[in-house]
Amino acid sequence: MEFTHLDRDGTARMVDVSPKVPMRRTARAQAVIVLQSRTIDEIRKKALPKGDVLTVAKIAGVNAAKRNAEIIPLCHTLPLDLVDVDFQVEDDRIIISSVARCVGRTGVEMEALSAAAGAALGIYDMCKAIDKSMVITDVRLLEKTKEELS
Repeated sequence: MEFTHLDRDGTARMVDVSPKVPMRRTARAQAVIVLQSRTIDEIRKKALPKGDVLTVAKIAGVNAAKRNAEIIPLCHTLPLDLVDVDFQVEDDRIIISSVARCVGRTGVEMEALSAAAGAALGIYDMCKAIDKSMVITDVRLLEKTKEELS
């Protein structure tokens, strides 16, 4: 297996994607945050002291994707066409789904992962005053596609 982010001496480097053909690229990711059921109830009622948890978390996720290259040092800055974050609220957890899309020379999976993780952190921040037992888990890539431009 060859690591593209290492040169022949094993030194970290940014991959040169200039020879690649731009394509329509999409990635979907997910994260889960486990919370107490009473915290879920407060989120559903929009009754937490800091405000509407899921709206703030969605914005946190979008911002995380947009700033991904500042967080992950060897990622390219991408011209994102879409970042979206959705939530499935269950009795003891929130499943966070994200999608990122662009036309570019490299994939958007890190942006989708950053969106899911950033949204989870947004929920954590909004709820930390009332729930000390929250756990962020299962941050993972669900799908990554690329299509030729027509």
